[in-house]
Amino acid sequence: MISYIKRYTKNFDYPLFITYMFLCLFGLVMIYSASMVWSVNVYGYESDFFYKRQIINLLVAFPVFLIGAFIPYKHYRRKPIMALMLFVMFGFLASVHFIGDDVNGAQSWINLGPLRLQPSELAKIILILYFASVFANKRAKGNLDSLENSISQPIIVLVLAFFSVLSEVDMGSAAIMLFVTVSTLLASGIRFKTFAKLFGIISAAIVVLSPILYLFRGRFITPKRVERLEAFLNPFKYEQESGFQIVNGYLAIGAGGIKGLGLGQSIQKQGYLPEPQTDFIMAIIAEELGILGTLLVIGGLGFIVLRAFSIALSTEDTQARMIATGVGSLIGFQTFINLGGLLGLIPLTGVPLPFISYGGTSVVLLSLAMGILLNVSMFVKFEKTRS
Repeated sequence: MISYIKRYTKNFDYPLFITYMFLCLFGLVMIYSASMVWSVNVYGYESDFFYKRQIINLLVAFPVFLIGAFIPYKHYRRKPIMALMLFVMFGFLASVHFIGDDVNGAQSWINLGPLRLQPSELAKIILILYFASVFANKRAKGNLDSLENSISQPIIVLVLAFFSVLSEVDMGSAAIMLFVTVSTLLASGIRFKTFAKLFGIISAAIVVLSPILYLFRGRFITPKRVERLEAFLNPFKYEQESGFQIVNGYLAIGAGGIKGLGLGQSIQKQGYLPEPQTDFIMAIIAEELGILGTLLVIGGLGFIVLRAFSIALSTEDTQARMIATGVGSLIGFQTFINLGGLLGLIPLTGVPLPFISYGGTSVVLLSLAMGILLNVSMFVKFEKTRS
């Protein structure tokens, strides 16, 4: 244990850790600034209510980060651990349909008393670890490109998880889950021909099950989602209705300019921009801190993504490469979904901005992903020094 700790500290990825901590603390400051007026005027709470709640979230997130960072990533390849991960994932994904809370038309939260869990967030990370473990084992056995050897199980796992999240109805998380899993699979070293066949099988499975979605189309095509699509196509036409949040987000960004109005000086957070501490927090950052503040956040998130891909490219270990690619894709694509909705590039999905937006499940589970990435980075460095 002592030798492991010495090896760990020697190869610790300090730039990655510092960037993670900076984003969490920066997000904490901006949550306080963005939520203070909304907290008092709308909810009747104290001005620092969301700020204090986020401190609690971070106090939970940091030990989770350390756990992910300290456990050697190769342990996830053990079959009992893989089975346990799947049991936990599907247990929560099934439970949310029976005991989940409906939030903005999506039944995607489980109330655990003082904590609220979003199973789809947990599923994203488990799928990265599961696929990395399965395909690392396949490569070790020399049958990575053989579709006949135990390829059906991971496909079934992905399709079931995808449809479970889609039926919550959480389309943003379902899209992220599919994208991240496919990205993780691409990093396995599988040949393109084999990948094309595998992707075809996954697509066929989704098409076969799609009639189920058609039968329950009323659950997916709700008036609220139609309004979101209309707001995406022409937000100014519906600026007093479904386009209200997008238009006021534009106003916040435009008012900020290069330098911003100053920390705490946002106008849009004073009742014009709904729930400014959540998925539209970047609009408040742009208004108060300008382009420079925006670039600071995007630069930090971009550094994590590029660092993850750099780790993936620098190792021959299949599992390490797939985990690093998966975590980088998760943070990168989730950032794109959030900012794309803010800028009107894609319809709004309610996906939080990693490490910045208010929310317990998001920051805790992304902290776990960051810890695992840090562990992978440490082992990759160690393997280099030994070779």
